[in-house]
Amino acid sequence: MKRFAKVTALAAAMAFVAGAALADPVYGIWKTKPDDNGNYGHIDVKACGAKICGTLIKSFDAAGKDMKSANVGKKIIWDMENLGNGKYGNGKVWSPDRDKTYNSKMTLQGNGLAISGCVLGICRDGGTWSRVK
Repeated sequence: MKRFAKVTALAAAMAFVAGAALADPVYGIWKTKPDDNGNYGHIDVKACGAKICGTLIKSFDAAGKDMKSANVGKKIIWDMENLGNGKYGNGKVWSPDRDKTYNSKMTLQGNGLAISGCVLGICRDGGTWSRVK
């Protein structure tokens, strides 16, 4: 019985380490570029099934103080795919300040995440977000 417990514990530890090793490098908390009003947010980027999504978890005003926002808890990124070499695409990014959803791509460069996208042929540089955690 003790041997079974040791084998089970070892298997659980290996599964945990393997899961951590498979975590996508884009996962984490990201600070957005300030919008036209100077407000910004923290986006929690993680797996949503086989795709990548991001949810607004906190909003800040131009002075960096917490602010209430009806957008907290809403998806900002969805259906994003890891294309390899720090490139992500085929997903959507919603810009709350413009209330527009863009066909988007992202590029991971160290602790920066460059966001860009297009809607109805109009493309926009969403700036580079910075890693918080």
